[in-house]
Amino acid sequence: MKTFRKSSTISNKNHLNSVVLFDGLCNLCSNSVQFVIKRDDNKIFKFASLQSPFAENALRSVTTPGGGLKSIVLIENGEVYTKSTAALKVFSQLPGYKWMKSLLIFPRFIRDAVYDLIARNRYSWFGKKDACWIPTEELKSRFIQ
Repeated sequence: MKTFRKSSTISNKNHLNSVVLFDGLCNLCSNSVQFVIKRDDNKIFKFASLQSPFAENALRSVTTPGGGLKSIVLIENGEVYTKSTAALKVFSQLPGYKWMKSLLIFPRFIRDAVYDLIARNRYSWFGKKDACWIPTEELKSRFIQ
């Protein structure tokens, strides 16, 4: 997996401003997406699972072959953010959670160590689905196939 020192840049052919890529098999990740959707009144974010063709194509230029990302990814105006930075940037754009942006002052290696601990244990702590979460008809417009 490629490590990002700063954000990487990718082209955004679909002209979407903010896309969140998440592990569609992970209960914690799927529940987090549902949490964001409920609070994203301005519909800032679109979503795609890391297992989707969209994610595979979008991340091809920023990952090594076969080394796909296994963390949350935020693609925002062509910039790519991962792990704790991605999560904090997403949540800090929601009403009532702007304070989370202040957590970005902590060094990334510390934030990512906490993120990695949760990510490493997410299936055992929160469970894993047999197949990717499928959004309801009402929510399908928020997802990229």
